[in-house]
Amino acid sequence: VGIAQSLISTAAWIALTRIVSSFGAAAVAGYTIAIRVVMFGLLPSWGIANATATMVGQSLGALDPERARQAVWRAGFINLCVMGVVGTLFVIWARPIVTGFTDDVSVLDFATMGLRVIASGFLFYAYGMVFLQAFNGAGDAWTPMLINIACFWVGELPLAWFLARHTSLGTTGVFMAVAVAFSA
Repeated sequence: VGIAQSLISTAAWIALTRIVSSFGAAAVAGYTIAIRVVMFGLLPSWGIANATATMVGQSLGALDPERARQAVWRAGFINLCVMGVVGTLFVIWARPIVTGFTDDVSVLDFATMGLRVIASGFLFYAYGMVFLQAFNGAGDAWTPMLINIACFWVGELPLAWFLARHTSLGTTGVFMAVAVAFSA
């Protein structure tokens, strides 16, 4: 089930790439740059979330569910602070950051927009990542898997497809769908 959690989100990123690919090579390149920077920015958050799983598992193993609850809320707040700083930096300095990867203006435009839109939701991702890993730490891998299916396959992909193909948003719609799914 743990492998399925990763497979569900990874497959969703691939499907999003397919949606973006209909807008040309520059859009795919910009999307790829934005997503790589986002993934790098999420590394501290993943570390905090994984540490939460450990704390929850240890606390429940010690028969102290209150300590587990406190660990989750504290980690969520710490993650909120970290993601708030990282998200703010990405929104403000998106263009200079992505300029380190390309000098193609059209790619820069896609990457800058993608980074700004996705990073604007970083505050909302903070607690979600911690809560999902808290379930894993408590020995419940099914709940995070079902949440991933709901957020990525039931929410994000249809929304991305709709916003990209049936509105004037284009690739910005895909980026918005990512932000909405991670915020959910």
